[in-house]
Amino acid sequence: MAPTDETGQVAQHASPFGTTPPERPPADGPGTRMPRWLPRAVVLVLTLYATFQLGTWAFHQLTGLLINILIAFFLALAIEPAVSWMASRGMRRGLATGLVFLGVMIAAAGFVTLLGSMLAGQIIKIVEDFPDYLDSVINWVNTHFNTDLKRVDVQEGLLRSDWLRNYVQNSATGVLDVSAQVLGGLFQLLTITLFSFYFAADGPRLRRAICSVLPPARQAEVLRAWEIAVDKTGGYIYSRGLMALISGIAHYILLEALGVPYAPVLAVWVGLVSQFIPTIGTYLAGALPMLIAFTVDPWYALWVLVFVVIYQQFENYVLQPKLTSKTVDIHPAVAFGSVIAGTALLGAVGALIAIPAVATLQAFLGAYVKRYAVTDDPRVQGHRRGGSPRSGPGLFTRARLLWERRPGEREQSGESPSGDGDGGGSS
Repeated sequence: MAPTDETGQVAQHASPFGTTPPERPPADGPGTRMPRWLPRAVVLVLTLYATFQLGTWAFHQLTGLLINILIAFFLALAIEPAVSWMASRGMRRGLATGLVFLGVMIAAAGFVTLLGSMLAGQIIKIVEDFPDYLDSVINWVNTHFNTDLKRVDVQEGLLRSDWLRNYVQNSATGVLDVSAQVLGGLFQLLTITLFSFYFAADGPRLRRAICSVLPPARQAEVLRAWEIAVDKTGGYIYSRGLMALISGIAHYILLEALGVPYAPVLAVWVGLVSQFIPTIGTYLAGALPMLIAFTVDPWYALWVLVFVVIYQQFENYVLQPKLTSKTVDIHPAVAFGSVIAGTALLGAVGALIAIPAVATLQAFLGAYVKRYAVTDDPRVQGHRRGGSPRSGPGLFTRARLLWERRPGEREQSGESPSGDGDGGGSS
């Protein structure tokens, strides 16, 4: 047991070199105190974490508003050329913007009214002709399957079915949800309209406010990017509107020739939906004319389908490259990928604004990316260069040389076994 002194502490032994080891610092010495920066660091980390959580929560809460503002901004860019043209002729920007919006709203309201009346008329017609359709189906079933069905029995079985009862109950309970969605859609439309009106009417003031906080060099870049965005977005709307007009006229001629009712409204529907809903808009637009044509004659629906497919190929390979070469000049694969990416990020809104956004970005980057002259190497054009000294002649070249070296041909031509005019002997 180690010797202790009177205070109970372990006795310190002398060092073999005659010196005593240094004493341990007391437990409450300066070496064991908490660093002064540690509490501030903890507070700073907690503050940053709380700020991040608050920002994330606010962003998720304001996602709908931010998407509406983004739509309004691109809509303002789309009508900017028309507003600027009217303002350059002495009209106030607010009045010019109001006139443009009034024209767009009148056209949209007229289109929706005509389309609604067409759908209502077709629904009424289908309901009135439903007994005749049902009789034809029952007669076909009785003829081919040797049954004895009657329309009264089918109607009573349908009315007494649990499926119809559940459907009516679910429809009754979903009326409030539909009403809420309609009111929400109207409020969203009003929000987009107000923001786009302010962006278009106060465009110069908005640009001046942004440039006031930037140095002159950055101001020039911002104004250049804004101008490119206006040109590309306006060009996109212009080219799509022109293609919608051509598509509507072509489909109107077909539908009028077939005698399909509501041919003008259906033509406008096909033109707008096929051009302003990317990728799948053509097929969605062609479904309604096919359905209406089917009520007239089933063969007419087939003719409409064939015409839609043929016209789509004509538009993709002939019409669209001519119209978009100077407005939205992007590769079809890039356009398709941008639509998919925009849909994944923002849904239908992203699909609508993806192409003008990518075209704007491409044009802006093209102004600052340095380009060089391309070499005349045939590999640039997709052709493989001939055999090099390292790789030797190609497969077809060696086969031709071996064919020319056949003994019979060498004896008839008088060539020596080693003589080869092409220099085929390789070392």
